[in-house]
Amino acid sequence: MAIHIKTAEEIEKMRVAGRLGGEVLDFIAHHVKPGVTTGEIDRLCHDFMVHQQGTIPAPLNYAPPGYKPFPKSICTSVNHQVCHGVPGDRVLKSGDILNIDITVIKDGYHGDTSRMFYVGHPSIQARRLCEVTYECMWLGIREVKAGAHLGDIGAAIQQRAEGQGYSVVREFCGHGIGRKFHEEPQVLHYGLPGTGLHLQAGMIFTIEPMINAGRPGIRELADGWTIVTKDHSLSAQWEHTVLVTESGYEVLTLSPGAPPEPA
Repeated sequence: MAIHIKTAEEIEKMRVAGRLGGEVLDFIAHHVKPGVTTGEIDRLCHDFMVHQQGTIPAPLNYAPPGYKPFPKSICTSVNHQVCHGVPGDRVLKSGDILNIDITVIKDGYHGDTSRMFYVGHPSIQARRLCEVTYECMWLGIREVKAGAHLGDIGAAIQQRAEGQGYSVVREFCGHGIGRKFHEEPQVLHYGLPGTGLHLQAGMIFTIEPMINAGRPGIRELADGWTIVTKDHSLSAQWEHTVLVTESGYEVLTLSPGAPPEPA
C-alpha cells in the first residue's frame, strides 16, 4: 500500500482546495429549499465553481474502472439515498434531508467535503440521524494523530452509530486524497481500536461516514451510480478532508458556514 506523505508545499495547496470545497457548500446552503430540483442545485454549484472560484468540478465525467462517466458536477443524495446521487429533475420537498457532496480541483489538488441539509422542516427522527452522523464524523476525526491507527477512527464511528441504534454502511469508505481524487489509504468507518495502518504526519484523507437509520444493506440504482438503502430507511453522511499532524489533526475543508464542532 503506497501512501503518499504530502510535502509542505502540497499541504498548502490542499488547504486551498479544501477551503474552496467548503465554500461551495456555504454558497449553496440558502438555495436548498422546497421546490428546487437537485439539477438546479448542481447547475448553481457548477457555475460557482467554474466562474467564481476558477475550480474544476472533480465528479464531472469521473469514471473509475467499471463505471460510466458521472454526468454531473456534484452528488445529491436525498433521504434513503446513501451516496453518489445523480442530480436531475427531482423536486425537493419539505421534510427531505439532503447530502451535497462537493469535490473541487484547484491547481491540480482535490478538496472533498459533504454536508447534510434540511429541506424545510424534517422529522425529529431525520434530524437526529443527521446529528448523530455528524457526531460520528467528528469522533473519528478526533482519533487522528501521528502514531494512532486507522482502526481507531472506524471504531469510534461504529461505537457511536451502533450505540444510538443505527448502522454503518461498509461498502464505502474514506480515502486518501491529493493530486488524485482517490488514493491510499482506505479509511473504514468501522473496526477495532489499535488495528490497521499507523498514521503518519503528512497523510491526508477523508473521513465520511454513511449511517443508516435501519439496516446497513445497500443497493445500486439503474443509473449505475446512486446507492440507496435496501430497506428504504433514511441515510445520512458528512465528510471532511483531514491532515494528520504530529500532535493531532487539521481539518482542511472547514469553512465559515460549516456547523460548529459538536461538544
